Formats: sequence, structure tokens, C-alpha cells
Amino acid sequence: MSRLTLTGPDDYDLARDVCSYGYFRLAPNDWDPGRETLTRPLHLVDGPATFTIAQPDGAGAPLKVRADRRISRAESADARRQIERMLRLHEDLAEFHAVDPRWKDSGRGRIFRSPTLFEDVIKTITSCNVTWKGTINMNRRLCEVIDPAFPRPAQLARRRPATLRARCGVGYRDIRLVELARLFREPALTARLEDESRSDDDIHRELLGLPGVGPYAAANILQLLGRFSRLAIDTEMIAHGREALGMTGTPRQIEKQLHAHYERFGDQKFRSYWIERWTHYESDEGPASGWA
Repeated sequence: MSRLTLTGPDDYDLARDVCSYGYFRLAPNDWDPGRETLTRPLHLVDGPATFTIAQPDGAGAPLKVRADRRISRAESADARRQIERMLRLHEDLAEFHAVDPRWKDSGRGRIFRSPTLFEDVIKTITSCNVTWKGTINMNRRLCEVIDPAFPRPAQLARRRPATLRARCGVGYRDIRLVELARLFREPALTARLEDESRSDDDIHRELLGLPGVGPYAAANILQLLGRFSRLAIDTEMIAHGREALGMTGTPRQIEKQLHAHYERFGDQKFRSYWIERWTHYESDEGPASGWA
């Protein structure tokens, strides 16, 4: 086995920052509430390896990472890159806390994501127009049927849509998932979408041109890219407007009120909304790190 040590920001809290977005509950991620560890396989040059990430000395301390096999120097660098992306270890929260100081003392602001953009895109598509239980089941079956470390574009692109529908329960998304996988086989697409020199508007337009990506999905993928300028309006956000913010009216009227309410947070508006929503969940159900 190989071991890695990753150093995050001084305020990094593994339990809080992993358990900050629902994707931490989706396969192949496995959060252990008792040990407060995240375990999942990653694709590396010489094949998959499963990594367990812990913070044994508490918040702010280095992260200790253990692989289930010996990995090469090149694989170690790749694993670090994927884990750092997933945990957003290099994300600076200064701008966010400046525009929304409610979360500065708690250190909240990092929103968990996947080790690759492709996985984030697929998880977004499987979270649209379905219950959360359905999203969990689709991602579990994609890992069980295609690849335990999550399907790569080339693997998913080879699948027949009918097979995905029958064996993975993806429903109408079957053709869209295959089409997306075929597009993401070309590294140029990921490179374009992750190009920090491009504007949010430019990236948003390109996302809307992808199969199965509508306004909600495009805004959600944007925030997973670290761009928080757009609200991803869905039934959860409408419910938040009613339950937490006291908004009334039709869903369309509440949507307008939400845009007006979060406009003051500028390029950080989605993050302000989400951390607010997540703490609302936790006020009802306790810290997410302890959710069974």
C-alpha cells in the first residue's frame, strides 16, 4: 500500500467540507460517519486504486491518504490532482466570505464535487427530474454495471442506450448519457470547459449546447467548475424560498424573488444559497457527516 499526505487550507475540515453536497452520498463515494473517512476508487495510469482519506488530527491538520495498492510516482501525482479537485483544497474562500460574512467564522464555503468534470456532468444529469433515491440508484448501478471506479467516457460511449435503460435504470437519459460520453472522449471539451480565461456566460452557453443539459444542469455544472454566478433553480430552491425565506406565490414568482434576493452576492450567489440551504438541512437532521 502507498500513503500520501495532502495539506489543505488552515481551516479545512474534512467532515464538514466533504459532507457539504449530496454527491458525497453517490457511488463510488463512501463516507464512513463513524470513522469520518472518505473511501473511493480512482482511475490511474496502471489501473484503479481505492483511496481512503482521513484527517486524524482534526480540522486544519494535514489529510492522510491510503491507497489499497502500491502506486507509482506518476500515479501519485494523478491521485493528488483528483483528490484535490474533489475536496477543492486550493479554493480560496476570501471573496466568498467578503461578500457573505455569515460563513466566515464557521469556515463554510467549499462544496464537494467529483474527481473529474465528466463524473460531475453525469451526476448532474442523473439528478434531474427524479427523486434523490432515484439518483442514488442510477449512480450505484452505473458503477456496478460498467466500472466500480465510475464509468469513463470511452466506456460509457460504447454502451447501447437500451442497456443503460434496462440495467442502470437511467430512463430517458439513456441516449443523452451515451452522447455526452462520446463528446467527452475528446479531452478538448474538458479543457475548454475548465479554461479559467473564459467568461461564465461563454461557458454557460457551451454547456447549454450539450445533450440533456438545460438551465438547471448548466448552472449546477458551472458551480461544480468553481463558477458561482448563476442560481441553479430547481424544486429544492423553490422549497427553500418558501420554507426558509418566507416567499409566497407561484413557482415562477418565487423564482423571480430568489434572483432578487441573491443578487447582492454577485459572483458568489449560488454558494451563498447552497451553504444557506445545507445548514437548513442540518438544522433539521443534524450534521451531514453523521447522516446514515
